[in-house]
Amino acid sequence: MMDHSYEFTRAITRKPARSVIDGLRAEDLGMPDFDQMMRDHAQYVATLRETGAEVIELEALEEFPDSVFVEDDALCLHDCAILMRPGAPTRLGEVAMMAPTIRAHYKEVFEIAGPGFIEGGDILTTSREILIGTSARTDAAGVAELRGIVTPRGYTVREVQTPADVLHFKTDCSLLDGSTILSTKRLAASGCFDGYRVLHTAHGEEAAANAIRFNGLVIMAAGFPGTAGMLRSEGFEVREINNSECAKLDGGMSCLSLRF
Repeated sequence: MMDHSYEFTRAITRKPARSVIDGLRAEDLGMPDFDQMMRDHAQYVATLRETGAEVIELEALEEFPDSVFVEDDALCLHDCAILMRPGAPTRLGEVAMMAPTIRAHYKEVFEIAGPGFIEGGDILTTSREILIGTSARTDAAGVAELRGIVTPRGYTVREVQTPADVLHFKTDCSLLDGSTILSTKRLAASGCFDGYRVLHTAHGEEAAANAIRFNGLVIMAAGFPGTAGMLRSEGFEVREINNSECAKLDGGMSCLSLRF
């Protein structure tokens, strides 16, 4: 299979809704500043466009506070897309709102029908396999249904375990190139990345693990100088974007876009 792991021509984002202040969060880290989030989101979109990619920016959905985190709604592969079934009940309706945009860009679109649940934040697609971390938002039944869809198309699915105190698998990891993964030490210690080249986030900078490799850039949250410096020393071109407000809602760089 060709490596489509980090080379993209399009991305889908959605503007934050003012209702985002009511979004889900594992712990109360304070009320998000909506104006700052809008500025950060604009910088994020501009950085994606800097690579030459087309960014489809969808309008805000006030009825869905977490809808800015579009990655959880779908899995975008190079030859098909799969609409997810979020594990958070308040987010189930987001998928129907995303579906027309996905169908406009893919000839083949599948849906997770349930009863299982699966969210895009728990899925890491590499050049060799699709890694899916079971979590509070993704269960074994959801993984099994996705496997049934993509295996006949030549993909290999491997189910792994998201650490118990981590929201999504990709909260603690991201793909840097076809065979290199940025990971927290706590996740890598599980052995789930055996066979890959693993770069660890700096001590105390675990939140830096949720980055994205988007064409020529590694886009990561600002405020993690040790990890940013390490990535630059490894030859990656890094763009740092303030993520203080999304972080209050357990959000990171990968959560904010669907990339294909």
